[in-house]
Amino acid sequence: MGLLGFGKDGLGKGMDFNRPEDFYLKMAANIVFGEKADGSDSVPEADEREMEIFVNARRHLDRSVFDLQKWQNACGSRYFRKVAYILNRGGRFQDYGKSYDGEQLKNKYGRLINMYCEKVAKSKNSMTGKPYLGLAGYLPISDCLGRPVEDEKEGYDMHLITYREISQCKSRTVTNYWLSGLLPENFILVNTQDAVRMGLKDSSSVRVFSKSNTEGVYDLKNGKKIPMIGRIKVTEGIRPGIVAFSLGHGNWATGASDVAIDGLLIKGDPRRGKGVHLNAAMRIDPYLKNTCLLDLVGGSVSFYDSKVKLVKV
Repeated sequence: MGLLGFGKDGLGKGMDFNRPEDFYLKMAANIVFGEKADGSDSVPEADEREMEIFVNARRHLDRSVFDLQKWQNACGSRYFRKVAYILNRGGRFQDYGKSYDGEQLKNKYGRLINMYCEKVAKSKNSMTGKPYLGLAGYLPISDCLGRPVEDEKEGYDMHLITYREISQCKSRTVTNYWLSGLLPENFILVNTQDAVRMGLKDSSSVRVFSKSNTEGVYDLKNGKKIPMIGRIKVTEGIRPGIVAFSLGHGNWATGASDVAIDGLLIKGDPRRGKGVHLNAAMRIDPYLKNTCLLDLVGGSVSFYDSKVKLVKV
């Protein structure tokens, strides 16, 4: 297409831009070089053993993805072993011993942190007409009118939250079978105390209900309903009273189910439908009635304010 900044000498004389690594590995080289102009802040070079690990970890990749010589050319022979050093470690990290100055963090914020947000304080809740709080504060779980939502009084005693697994962070990543192989399905995480109280153990199946979803199903609005049933994983890594599920699993589309296109049946792959998704259990705003609870200041979904009930199945 003849666009500037691409192809031969796209990044400067002698620096072609033909492949993704031509750009990204130069960014990695910037990281390894450090912040001092003389290079004294750069990381060590990977030794022969580390280079062996670096190459062997990519031996399964096609040359269109990993070509050792092209990677070396992309960041320059001067920095290639240093780039390998940080990629082997997943990034550049400061030595623990350099992190603290006595009992205080060594890398402090160098400027003023404003705890008061004037823009927020001058804005008003369009539903109530009242100004927002410009300072940090605690607000109970509420609907858009500021009325408390207290579903725990009706038996929904578990606080539902979400998180992302690094290997399956989006619904679309289930199509990547290398990633799916690391974690074929997700789990519903509960603390040991809650598991004992409810008679649950690893791999127990539970159905999730909420005040907004008393059937415990995902209604696809096409005549099909999917029960919100998932397997338990007991952990000390979550607070008692909390239940968590990771996003990215529990798909019914994205090739997980059969679909007909112009009369041709495309069979679904059951691997893509494993696990559970609990968005449908999240609390509906009792005033709006057609959307979830909201973070009114940020204008987004309130992902951490729903109370649910787990029933063993």
